[in-house]
Amino acid sequence: MAEKNIEGPNIIAEERKRLIFFGLPWTFTKYTLTNKKLIYAKGLLKSTENEILLYRIADITYTRTLPQKLFGLGTITIYSHDKTNSTLEIKNIRNSREFREKISDASEKDRLRMKVYQSELIGSDADY
Repeated sequence: MAEKNIEGPNIIAEERKRLIFFGLPWTFTKYTLTNKKLIYAKGLLKSTENEILLYRIADITYTRTLPQKLFGLGTITIYSHDKTNSTLEIKNIRNSREFREKISDASEKDRLRMKVYQSELIGSDADY
């Protein structure tokens, strides 16, 4: 039986960016949702990893174009109060509707955990 790491973040979901045609995962972009942050990593020769703390997410938009519908993909756009990436577009992922719901639920739980309310984030330039 595997031991659970209580100290580290718990992974809720993982998705990969895919090519629009046939939904093949031939890209080097990965999205990982934990109980505290959304981590996105991209690159093959030069890798970049960034994160958005879940309590900083302000709004989430979900869209699907006709080709995305045909191949079972979707796009999630996240608007946050993050300094380096206030708008993150998660393009062409499978299970996009479920992934959006998981992000929404996890961000609400993290806001409650941190006791941060949306009105406290609006117009705030303070560093947390």
